[in-house]
Amino acid sequence: MGAEPRSRRTHRSRAVAVQLLAVALLLSGCASMPDEGSVDRVDSSHRADPDSQVRVFGVSPQKGERPQQIVRGFLEATTSDEATFSTAKKYLTERKAQEWEPFASTSVLSDGPSPGKVREDSGGRRGYTVEVSGSRMAEVDDKHAYSPREGDYREDFHLTKVRGEWRIDQLPDGLAIGESDFQRIYRPINNYYYARLGADAESIAGGKNVLVADPVYLRRRIDPVTSTVKALLSGPTRWFEPVVTSAFPSGTRLARGERLSLDDSGALSVRLNAEGARAGLARCGRMASQVLHTVQGQASAKVSRVHLAGPDGRTLCERTREQAEDFEPGRLNGRAARQYFVDEEHRVSAFDGTSEEPRPVQGALGQGETEMGAVAVNRAEQEGAAVSRAGRALYVARLNADSKLGEPVLTSKAKKEKDRLTAPSWDGLGDLWVADRDPEDPRLLRLRGGKEKPEEVDVPDLREGERIESLRIASDGVRMALRIRQEDGKRTLKLGRVQRAGSAEKPKVTVAELRPLAPQFEDVAAVSWAGGSRLVVVGRESGSVQQIQYTETDGSGSNQPILPGINDVTGVAASEDESKPLLADSEDGILRLPPDANWKTLTDSGSSPAYPG
Repeated sequence: MGAEPRSRRTHRSRAVAVQLLAVALLLSGCASMPDEGSVDRVDSSHRADPDSQVRVFGVSPQKGERPQQIVRGFLEATTSDEATFSTAKKYLTERKAQEWEPFASTSVLSDGPSPGKVREDSGGRRGYTVEVSGSRMAEVDDKHAYSPREGDYREDFHLTKVRGEWRIDQLPDGLAIGESDFQRIYRPINNYYYARLGADAESIAGGKNVLVADPVYLRRRIDPVTSTVKALLSGPTRWFEPVVTSAFPSGTRLARGERLSLDDSGALSVRLNAEGARAGLARCGRMASQVLHTVQGQASAKVSRVHLAGPDGRTLCERTREQAEDFEPGRLNGRAARQYFVDEEHRVSAFDGTSEEPRPVQGALGQGETEMGAVAVNRAEQEGAAVSRAGRALYVARLNADSKLGEPVLTSKAKKEKDRLTAPSWDGLGDLWVADRDPEDPRLLRLRGGKEKPEEVDVPDLREGERIESLRIASDGVRMALRIRQEDGKRTLKLGRVQRAGSAEKPKVTVAELRPLAPQFEDVAAVSWAGGSRLVVVGRESGSVQQIQYTETDGSGSNQPILPGINDVTGVAASEDESKPLLADSEDGILRLPPDANWKTLTDSGSSPAYPG
C-alpha cells in the first residue's frame, strides 16, 4: 500500500484541471476549448485565488483505487466549493456519509494533510487504516471561531470494502485543510453584538447600544448573505460570550427555506422563525441594527435598510441605514481629530489633522513644568493623562488653558525606571487604565472617569514571573491588548476580555481568559488598535528583522497589505477609525504613514505618539 501510482495521480489531476478550465471558459464567455497543449497537475494549494470567481469541484472516486488513494481523494474533495460536500461523501460508506459532521471543527495545517502510513487490519478483519498527518497552525471551531493552535495533527482513517471498492467507514468529524486552501475557501467576517458593560453602561449615553466586532470565518462562495446572518443568529463565539449579548431572543433562526440577498436598492428582507417574531418594536430595532452592520461588512454596496418579518411575512420592524447610525460600531472611539506625542522639551504636543506643525496642548500638560515621558488622551479629547519622564508618577489634567497639574493620581515605588508605570490608555467610557511594573507589586489599575482612586484589576491568567509591559484598551471597554513580559524576558501579545460585575458602588472588574495574538512573533515591541477587530503589531520573528504587521483579534493574519519597514520602532499608534494614518516612533523620529504612500517624517525628535484612547 505504498505511494499512489503516477497514472492515478495524473488522472485525478486532469479531472480537476478540466473542470477548472471549463468553469473559467464559461465565466469568460469563451465557447471553444484548446485542442492542444499539456494538462498540468492542479494541486489544492493553487486551485484558485481567494478573490477569484472560479469555483472548484471535487473528483469522484475511481474504480480500483487503493486505500491511500481513496483517503487522498477524499481530502482533496473536502476543499471543493460544494455546499454539502456531496463529492467528498462518495468516498465514505453510506452510513458514515450520514453520520460525518464536516463543520464540527476545521484544522488548518501549514502544508495540508498528508496520507502516510498504511496498516492492514489484524485478527482476520478485512480493512486498512491510513494515517493522515500534518503540522497544525490553527483551529476553527463549530461556532466558526479561529484560534491559533500549533502542534502535530495526526488522525486515523479506516477503510473497508463496499461492493468491491474501498470506502472510508471511520474518520474524525471536521475538516483538515492546508493554509492556502483555508484562505481560498474561507472569508473573515465580523458579527456584531452589544457590549455587556454592567453598571458602567450608565456612565455614557447609549451605553447599552455599544456594538462590538466578533470575528468568525465562513465559507466564501456558499450563499454568503444567508450564511452571514445565520452565523449572527447562532450567537457570539465562546470567547466573546461573557462580555457581549445579542438583541435576538433565544432560539431565533431564519424561517424555514429562507435564502437572503440584497435587492437592487441595497435593501435586505429577513424572515425569522416564531421565536424571533416575539420581539417588541424597540428590541427589533436593535436586532435590525445588528444585521445591518454585520452584513454591511461583507456587502460591496451600501446596505440601505433591513426589514425584519415573522415566518408569515408580517413586518416586525424596519431600520434604514441612517436610523442605525446610533448603533455604529466604534462610535465610542471619538473623532480622533488630533495626534499627540511628547516633544523634545518633554511637553505634551499635538498635530492637528494632517498638519505637520505641532503645538503644545493647552493647559498644564503642555507647559513643561513637569517633564513627561508618555501620554494618552481621552476619546473626547478633553482630558489627558501623562506619565512623568522617569515613569514614576501619573498625572491627569484637562486640555484647556486654565488646567492645573496638581498632585499625581498614582505613583510607582519601583526602583528602576523600566519597572515603573506603563503608558496609560483610555476606554470610550472615560475610564483610565495603566499598569505598574514594579517587580515587588505588579498591578493592573483602573481609574474610573480618570479621577477616582485607582482600583486594582485582577488578571488571573498571568503566571508567576509574568507582568504587563504595556496595554491598549479598545474603545468599547470589553477588550484589552496586553504586551506580556514572560519570565525568560520575551514579550508576547495577548488579548484579554474585560468582564464587569458588581454595582456602581462596588464594581468587580476582571481581565480574563488571555489568548495569544501574533504568535509568529518571538518578541513584540509595540501594539495599537487599528480597527474594530484589528491591531497593528511591531515584532520580530525568530532570526528575522523587525516587522510591522496587522493582525486580527482572533489571532489570524489580516488581509491588509504588508506595511513598509522602518528601523528600530519602539512605539506605534493607530486609530480604530481606519481612515486615519499610522504613526510610529523610531530611531528617525516620529513618522506618519498616509494611505497609499510611504513613511514620512513628522518630527525628528519627540516620542510616545498617540491617538485618543
